[in-house]
Amino acid sequence: MVNTGMQLISFTCAVTGWIMAIAVTALPQWKVSAFIGNNILTSEIKWEGIWMNCVYQTTGHMQCKTYDSMLALPPDIQAARALMCLAIFMGWLSCTVSCCGMKCTTCAGDDRRAKAGIALAGGILFILTGLCVLIPVSWTANTVVQDFYNSNVPIMHKRELGQAIYLGWAAAVILMISGAVLSSTCPLMERGGRYRRGYIGRSFANSPAPEPPKPITSNNLPMKEYV
Repeated sequence: MVNTGMQLISFTCAVTGWIMAIAVTALPQWKVSAFIGNNILTSEIKWEGIWMNCVYQTTGHMQCKTYDSMLALPPDIQAARALMCLAIFMGWLSCTVSCCGMKCTTCAGDDRRAKAGIALAGGILFILTGLCVLIPVSWTANTVVQDFYNSNVPIMHKRELGQAIYLGWAAAVILMISGAVLSSTCPLMERGGRYRRGYIGRSFANSPAPEPPKPITSNNLPMKEYV
């Protein structure tokens, strides 16, 4: 029951992290305008995502425009597009595989070895999904920080970390931790390759060996006379 509860909790958290990764992919707040120098008071805020850039005005109006050319984008944005799409696909695959390997499902019947292997594969896929989210988010954050402290970059082109970056870090951590917990709930293997049961059997390693049966000799049999 404990392993089943841990599997349900870790699976729910992993699905939550996957939904957060989908939101990070769609949000345009990867890079936001930097309010430095004389730009403390401004009437508009610029957002830059991996699919579009938006201009939000203080009046409440917002205009967004998708990028015209994919090849003209910076390398971090191109890599972020590919890795985030891969993360979404791997997250869907991880959810499907993990559902088949959970103890509360009827997939694979009563074969504990098969269900444990499927659950382990689902946990590993969740960890890989978290890595696919962590790499583009961290790469983009590193680029923003380097450009911010680069004196050659004009102030109007400096950006700060947006909300999507922090949400992406949270999603990556949730996915990797949930995948690790889901993998650890698999039954342990014994030396002989069998799963450890839920009870502890009596050990016969230190028990004395049974005495061998005594041979039957003719001296122990009563003598009878036959006519």
